[in-house]
Amino acid sequence: MATVGPGCREIRVRLEGDAYRVLYVATIGDAVFVLHCFQKKTRQTPKSDIDLAKQRYRLAIESIRAKEQP
Repeated sequence: MATVGPGCREIRVRLEGDAYRVLYVATIGDAVFVLHCFQKKTRQTPKSDIDLAKQRYRLAIESIRAKEQP
């Protein structure tokens, strides 16, 4: 999911005909940040889900940078 940010990955889960997604990033600092989880109802990922993941990606980066500053 490069549209969310560098290093963002997607886990796809299919369960009894339903589709779920987990967007996460593990390349920022020493933690895994789960950015967003949702049920897919269409083939294309809704813009609102991508925008929410982007916002949380930025917050994760800001959080790491704040911890690095003395």
